[in-house]
Order: sequence, then structure tokens, then C-alpha cells
Amino acid sequence: MGFTLVSFLAGLVFGLGLLISGMANPEKVLGFLDLAGLWDPSLALVMVGAIAVGVIAFRIAGLRRLTLLGLEFRLPTKTDIDKRLVVGSVVFGAGWGLAGFCPGPALVAMGAGEQKAVVFVVAMLAGMALFELLEKRRVAN
Repeated sequence: MGFTLVSFLAGLVFGLGLLISGMANPEKVLGFLDLAGLWDPSLALVMVGAIAVGVIAFRIAGLRRLTLLGLEFRLPTKTDIDKRLVVGSVVFGAGWGLAGFCPGPALVAMGAGEQKAVVFVVAMLAGMALFELLEKRRVAN
């Protein structure tokens, strides 16, 4: 199976999982994040399942030198928690809490015709472009 087909199938499974679990529904996500109101804990099960799959997959990946497609693994090596990581996490979480979307589910919701997702994705792309501009300036100095 070619890399493109495997990538397509992985993306399809991921997108379907987001739709079926409700992660692409901003109202459901905001209900999960509303700890002081009518909290909806159902997405916690989705997250626990995703973490379990991730832990198993990273354990297996750590034992291998090549992927199933014969490509070299490129796993992160940086483990320190620095200011950039913390600030980025806070900004990501604030955006998720305000909009009810994070990048993957926003793309899925946009594909499903959700108008709010279009606005979110445009704002996300603008934020990414701004980051790249600021990062180039930081590296140049």
C-alpha cells in the first residue's frame, strides 16, 4: 500500500472518529469544558481512549527502527517544558475553550459544512502565519 493511500485512510479513520465521538461538534466540546455549568463528561471517554491508543502506539514505535511503510521514525527528542511550550498550550486551550474547536476537529467540521469552523480555520491560519512571521524575526535577531 502506498504512502498516499495509507495517509488518506488514516485521515479518513481520524475524521470519522471525530464525527462519531462528537469532537467536531463545538456545542458538545463546550459542554465538556463547562465544569461550572451543565458539564458533559462523555468526551473524557474519547480522550482516555485516544490516550490509551497513543501510549500503546508510542511503546511499539519505541521498539522499532522503521515504520510499517519502511520509513524512518522521527519521534520528538525534546522533553523539557519551557516558556514557549506553556504559553503555546495556554493559547491553544483558550482558543479551544472560546470556539469549541481545535485544529483537527475544525477541519472535519469545516468539511461537514459547519460555518463556525470556516471562521475558526481562517483565524487559525492567520495565527499560524503571524507565528511564522514572528519566528523568522526572532531567529534573525
